[in-house]
Amino acid sequence: MGYEINPKPFSIISECDDWYANRITGFHKRKTVQGVNYELNRMNMAKRCCSDDANLCEIISVAPKKKSDSKKFIDELLEKNQFDTKYREQLEKTSAMGTAGAYIYLKNAQYLSNGHVQGGEIKINYVDADCCIPLTVENGQIIEAAFSASNKIKGKKRTTLVIFTLSEDGRYCAETVNFDGNGIIIGFGSSIQLGEVKPFSIMMNAEVNNIDDMEGYGLPKLYYSIPVFKAADLCYNVLYSDLDKAEKLVLINEMLCTFDRNGNPILTPEQKKVFLFLGEKLPDQKTIYQEYNPEIRIEQITKCFELVLSLISMSFGYGTKKYTFENGQIKTATEYIGERQDAMQELNKQRKQATQYISGIIQAAIWFSNTFKGTNFILNESLMIQFDDSYVEDRTSKLEAMRADALSFPEIPIIKKWYIMEKYNINEADAVKFIDEGIYTEDSETEPED
Repeated sequence: MGYEINPKPFSIISECDDWYANRITGFHKRKTVQGVNYELNRMNMAKRCCSDDANLCEIISVAPKKKSDSKKFIDELLEKNQFDTKYREQLEKTSAMGTAGAYIYLKNAQYLSNGHVQGGEIKINYVDADCCIPLTVENGQIIEAAFSASNKIKGKKRTTLVIFTLSEDGRYCAETVNFDGNGIIIGFGSSIQLGEVKPFSIMMNAEVNNIDDMEGYGLPKLYYSIPVFKAADLCYNVLYSDLDKAEKLVLINEMLCTFDRNGNPILTPEQKKVFLFLGEKLPDQKTIYQEYNPEIRIEQITKCFELVLSLISMSFGYGTKKYTFENGQIKTATEYIGERQDAMQELNKQRKQATQYISGIIQAAIWFSNTFKGTNFILNESLMIQFDDSYVEDRTSKLEAMRADALSFPEIPIIKKWYIMEKYNINEADAVKFIDEGIYTEDSETEPED
């Protein structure tokens, strides 16, 4: 089709995906001095960091800002497409690999020869970074893109490539190509003429991507943190090794052993844990037996862990105490963030990206509904996206403070309205109706009916 595809981002994304998925990498494959192969144990700190990062952008609800007929459509769309679960998954993968995407399509639709479509169900297809292919990027925004997805049909691998291009008149066209398990084209699917609304949406990591030749992709946060993840695994293996060898040993003289005809000691399963001292005197001159209690280097290992955890925290943009040892306990960002708001700046940047991503999906779905289902929803409708702030603040305390203000200043009715909107996550019109109809009073905590 005349598009040049840059392969470099895929190698970087693949490396980050290996650490996120806790796969064995070349770093973890080692040899002893005797040449015996072994593998380092893995802490999977990469997954932990991405999971904590995703907590900052968890959502509670998505709804139109004003009262609208599209609310039911939006609720059903998100529920049928498991948006809560898939969005959470994409948040983690965006932190790990920098990019995630989704596009709208019609499932089980009938495609006519004139380019029109009949029937079908509006669906969301979620795509990982390694299946997103930017084709045209302008000012950092992806204008044209292709998305791939692999499935198994009757035990055979099938890959579908959906290509969204923009025509000269500013309208999108969606083309589908199918491949077999060997990457051979086995057929061209439908070609649908769409409208001016972008049928896909991309979410990127809010950090500026400073890696060369990665236009159209977000910065994989794991990429620059891989060296400190290696250090964390090394620290963990030192601790693991000390603990593994920490069992008490009893060194005994050969006088306490029984030997076979070849001079080898005959040992019971319990005795196999014991080292033999062949008649040599022990350092303290004991000749019968000596106990040996290996030392666990807790203090030294803890200091190493403290340094490595601080480096991990700093590389993920949360200051130096996202993860830390304090008074013998490991504190995570959930506990620490209340004392120091190191994550707030990062949170606000990423929430803007998440808001644009969700809005793009909803807008595309509404266009599909209006075009193929005959609805008349507002296309560019503003959305009210409520994020879960429990990770960075106590929501109960916040609501209680707002309620106290509403009761203390009855002459300022807007405070009561704000409280109702925040508590029940409803828009301003519904909050006014909620108050005017007497549903809410100062002493009432009744939940509103649907």
